Amino acid sequence: MRFHTRLFLALLSYSVLLVGAVALFQYRREKVFKAEELNQRLQMVNDDIFDQLADSVAVLRLPRSIGDLRVTVVDRHGHVVFDNSLDTLPGSNHLNRKEIAEAMATGEGYAIRRNSASTGKTYFYSAKREGNMVVRTAVPYSVELHKLLAADYAFLWFIVGISIVMCVIGYLTTRRIGGHISRLNRFAEQAERGENIVDTESFPDDELGEISGNIIRLYTRLREAMTELDRQHRLALEQEHDKIRIKRELTNNINHELKTPVAAVEACLESLADHPDMSADRRQYFVGRALDANRRLRELLADVSAITRIEDGGDRIGREPVDIAALTADVCAEFSESAIEKNIVIDNGITLSDPVSGNTALLESVMRNLIDNVLKYSGATRVELRQNLTADKLTITVTDNGCGVNPEHLPHLFERFYRVDKGRSRRCGGTGLGLAIVKNAVIWHGGHVRADLPAAGGLRITIVIPR
Repeated sequence: MRFHTRLFLALLSYSVLLVGAVALFQYRREKVFKAEELNQRLQMVNDDIFDQLADSVAVLRLPRSIGDLRVTVVDRHGHVVFDNSLDTLPGSNHLNRKEIAEAMATGEGYAIRRNSASTGKTYFYSAKREGNMVVRTAVPYSVELHKLLAADYAFLWFIVGISIVMCVIGYLTTRRIGGHISRLNRFAEQAERGENIVDTESFPDDELGEISGNIIRLYTRLREAMTELDRQHRLALEQEHDKIRIKRELTNNINHELKTPVAAVEACLESLADHPDMSADRRQYFVGRALDANRRLRELLADVSAITRIEDGGDRIGREPVDIAALTADVCAEFSESAIEKNIVIDNGITLSDPVSGNTALLESVMRNLIDNVLKYSGATRVELRQNLTADKLTITVTDNGCGVNPEHLPHLFERFYRVDKGRSRRCGGTGLGLAIVKNAVIWHGGHVRADLPAAGGLRITIVIPR
C-alpha cells in the first residue's frame, strides 16, 4: 500500500471518529433540547393550573376536558386527587412515577414516552410541585409528537456533506504529500545505490520542500566532494605511478649514460696497466682521456643530483627575494671566456633589478644551463637575453642565431637525456639533463617553459615565473 493511501486512511479514520462523535453529541443534544422545550411549554400550563387552585376544593372546579391534554393532580402522599382523563381515580401511589419523583425532589420533572398504567396509552409527562400538591400535564405520544421531538436531520446531512468535502480535500492533500515523500524515497534509494542523481523534479514551497531541497543539496555536495576526492586520489596514484615510471626510466638512462665514461676510464687504466713502458706522450694521452671521462661522470652525477633534489626535496627548498639582473650578470661573467673562445656574443638585456620570489640556486642553475646549452650546441655567433617584468610574472627569453633544431624535436627538448645530435652532445661533454633541470626548476617556481623557432632562425627558449 502506497504511503499517501496509508496516510489518507489514517486521516479518514480519525475524521470519521471525530465527525461521528460530534454528530452523536449534537443528535442527543437536540433531542434533549426539544424535549426540554416541550416540557417548558407544559410547565406554563402547569403554572396556569396552579393559579386556578385556591385550595383542595378548587380541584373539583377544574375543567374535565382540555383537548388532548391530560391533567393530573397528586397530593404529597402520591395519591391522585384529580385526573381529567379518568372517571374513577386510580388507587395506585404515583410517587414512583419518574416525573412525579423528580418534581418531588427538585420541583420539576418530565418523562418521555412512558406508558400510562391507568389509561394504557403512551404520553409525554411534565410535572411541577408547589407546596403539597403536584400538577402533572401530559400529551399523547403521537406520530406528530414523535416528529416534533426528533432531531433535525438537516444538520446531520450537513455534517455528512462537510465530511465528504473534507475527505476529498484530504485525499488530494495526502496524495500530493505522498507524491513528494515517494519522490524523496526514490532519491534515497538512488543515493543508496550511488547513482548519479540529476534532480529535475521540483518540491513544494513549504517545510517539506525545504527539507527535501536541503537533503538533495547536502547529498549533491557530498557526492561532489567524494567525486573530487576520488579524482584527486586517482590523480595522486597516476602521479605516483608517473613518478615511479620516470624514476625507473631515469635509473635506466643513468645506467646507460654511466657506462660510457666508466668504460672510457676503465679502458684508459687498462692500457696504462698493460703497457707500463709506453711513451710519456702516449701515457699523457690516456690520462687525459680518463680525466675527461671522469669529468663527464662528475657532471652527470651532479645533474642527476640536481634533478633528484628538485623532484624529491622540493618542499624543503626555501624561497627568498632573488635579484635576477645581478644573478644573470654573474652567470654571463662566468661564461665570458668560453664565449670569447667560440666567438659568441652574449647580449645580456636583463637589467631590471626588481626582485622575484624564488630560490637563488635553482634560478642560477636555470640561467647557467640555458647559456651553456647555447655555447655548446647551437653553433651560434650571438645569444640575446631579454626580460619582461609585470606585476604578477617574470618572462625571460634566451634567443640564439644558430642552426636551430628540426620542429619535430621541439616537444622533446626538455626531456631527460634527450639529444638532438647524440654524437655531438657526447663530444661536447653534455649529459642530456641540462634542459630537463631548467624545466623542473621552472615548474618548482610555479611557472612553465617552452621552445620555439624564430622566423630569423636559431632557437628561442622562454621561461615564465610568477612573482
